[in-house]
Amino acid sequence: MAGDRFLLQEALEGVAARLAPVNRHFKAGIAVDGRAGGFLKDTAALWHVASFDDGERLDAGDGGYDLAVSVLSLHGMNDLPGALVQIRRALKPDGLFVAALFGGATLTELRDAFAAGELETLGGISPRVAPFADVRELGALLQRAGFALPVADVERTTVLYRDFGTLVRDLRLLGEGNALAERRRTLSRRTLQAALAHYAAKHAEPDGRLRATFDIVYLTGWVPHESQQQPLKPGSAKARLAEALGTVEHKAGDKAKPR
Repeated sequence: MAGDRFLLQEALEGVAARLAPVNRHFKAGIAVDGRAGGFLKDTAALWHVASFDDGERLDAGDGGYDLAVSVLSLHGMNDLPGALVQIRRALKPDGLFVAALFGGATLTELRDAFAAGELETLGGISPRVAPFADVRELGALLQRAGFALPVADVERTTVLYRDFGTLVRDLRLLGEGNALAERRRTLSRRTLQAALAHYAAKHAEPDGRLRATFDIVYLTGWVPHESQQQPLKPGSAKARLAEALGTVEHKAGDKAKPR
């Protein structure tokens, strides 16, 4: 793994860490974007590489997999809820899905710099950096797609770049160019200079290195199965919470008096 693709390595290790506590050896895994199969080859007996075509249809063959993994690709989908549904359908009941994707405040400094540069030179803003979903939104999408026991968590990495060109090179190596259809197709030298000046003024260390934030969101969900832990029905508890906490219970609308 090349040193300048360290974010991909970090995401792969993060996915592996979330698979480690699962006490199961999977028979058939699907590497949704092709990046995880080699790194996680010992996790499943067989791996199938699948991808989304231009119409965002997943080439998953006949399905029947018990593990699906995606690494740093799903944030680029136009229809992420639909993509998650297709992945769930490719899995057997009680199959596991684990993904890593950019979200949250990823590239917030770059977004701010381009916005400031365009406002100064053009009087308006175009979407130079694609939007990224919040970790809570992504967790809700797992539930919406029909996954059980959904978990979404985020790990933030702040990278210090010696110059803007190094940041751009890393993004290109990851395939993270701007895919937004509504973006301006050209970037004038004047606008770029204004953006770089803002970046250096607002998002740089005292030694001149530029900060870049990357939030990697990890998603974990299971295809529903009767063997999985189920939430208790309301009112089925055998003990009151107030007793466990050693407090006095008050009915709704009652005001607790100071003691």
